[in-house]
Amino acid sequence: MQHIIEIKDGVPRHPLYRMAVPVNMTIDSGEQVAITGANASGKSRLVDIITGRYPLLLNEVQYDFSPSPLKLVSENIKYITFRDSYGESDGSYYYQQRWNQHDIDDQMPTAGRLLEDAYTAAENSTGYGLDEEKKKLIKQQRARLKDKLYDMFSLTSLTDKYIISLSSGELRKFQLTKTLLSCPRLLIMDNPFIGLDAQTRKQLTDLLHTLIRETSLQVVLVLSKTDDIPDFITHIIPVEKLNVLPKITREEYLAERKPIPVRMLPDEKEARILALPEKENRMTATGDNGCILHFNHISIRYGQRTILKDLDWTVNENDKWALSGENGAGKSTLLSLVCADNPQSYACDIELFGRKRGSGESIWDIKRHIGYVSPEMHRAYLKDLPAIDIVASGLSDSVGLYARPRPEQRAICEWWMDMFGIAGLKDRTFLKLSSGEQRLCLLARAFVKDPELLILDEPLHGLDDKNRKLTREIISAFCRRRNKTLIMVTHYAEELPDVITHRLLLKKNN
Repeated sequence: MQHIIEIKDGVPRHPLYRMAVPVNMTIDSGEQVAITGANASGKSRLVDIITGRYPLLLNEVQYDFSPSPLKLVSENIKYITFRDSYGESDGSYYYQQRWNQHDIDDQMPTAGRLLEDAYTAAENSTGYGLDEEKKKLIKQQRARLKDKLYDMFSLTSLTDKYIISLSSGELRKFQLTKTLLSCPRLLIMDNPFIGLDAQTRKQLTDLLHTLIRETSLQVVLVLSKTDDIPDFITHIIPVEKLNVLPKITREEYLAERKPIPVRMLPDEKEARILALPEKENRMTATGDNGCILHFNHISIRYGQRTILKDLDWTVNENDKWALSGENGAGKSTLLSLVCADNPQSYACDIELFGRKRGSGESIWDIKRHIGYVSPEMHRAYLKDLPAIDIVASGLSDSVGLYARPRPEQRAICEWWMDMFGIAGLKDRTFLKLSSGEQRLCLLARAFVKDPELLILDEPLHGLDDKNRKLTREIISAFCRRRNKTLIMVTHYAEELPDVITHRLLLKKNN
């Protein structure tokens, strides 16, 4: 049996990156693998060992990429993390940058330019040392794949957009295309389906199935959401508490999988949320129905591109809205108008809590009454601050808190971190947390000031099955209190809490 990847008693040299026990695993020719486990179980650490990021003490990872003519590990293995980040850790990306088009440098390349550069680079590096016949075959395969990807993901409509302007789902399509154009032997993808609408998820699954059937591509999916395991997966490598368990077949895994408890939020914690006192200095709604938000014929354009067109929308106090639509339909843009993160919001006819936008209120007057989490917010948190400081930044609506919270503020933050099961992480720095743990911190941040309006844009990104259920139950309990209004975006209907009363479907403008 050909082992594409083989690790024997793998122990990273650096102690910070070690698993609980030495790693022993193989990925054999023809196997399509899912690495599964809870948040912070060690899935990403295992991938870093597989890809050679963490050198091992004694037995290095063994690779056999045949029949691929390419020789280098970097040519044969491609890893897409889908980290919710456009910027780097130098802080060059800031929270509202996506909507501040005037801040984009004229020299910044478009998504189309970057894709063409990636295609050209792949072409130029194709099969160094190969004979011309093999090079020609690889280039023909790549050209056919390019056409298929552009058609499937409707990439032509994105080519003139700056990378910073892409929605969360569009960014994933871009990253997938850029990586697949290199024609890897082994493609590793971390939670590839999050942020994608239902149609695109199906298209991606079908594409991977076709590539597996028609080429020598093998796929490794790293999944927190285990009902996302597609049919083409043949084997599962479970990871639990930094321990890589033996590889089993997909059928064995599904048969042995334990059901999630009926409830994840203990009754005592739910009662504590429901018993929270009504907020002092609450912003009151207006009108007979208690209007919280009113959009009057709102249109948003960037150059020749229309994102929202003539939108009327009213949200009343105690409404619980589910906001849906395909990737690029304008969901996050709409929410950026509510939160005054989009500069175009001041040119729009918007009323929030009975006050017309641009009538003298500051952005902080608005944010004081809103709890918010979004992919853009996750991108903006690039400072390695203690987790409790990240949560506390929600009290002052800052992205990055540079003053330590006062004792009474710290108690509130610890209370909400306990609700989300992360109180033990309060002193660990944010960038040392797993992506799922980071998302739980940002969720706690949205709740700390007991907001009248809760806006959750894809809040369950990267959470494992239990934490997704726990978060839904926390949202539901919070929103059953008096005078609480909810707007939630998700591409998965089953992620919506049971309190939803209204739905708004946005359609993409062509």
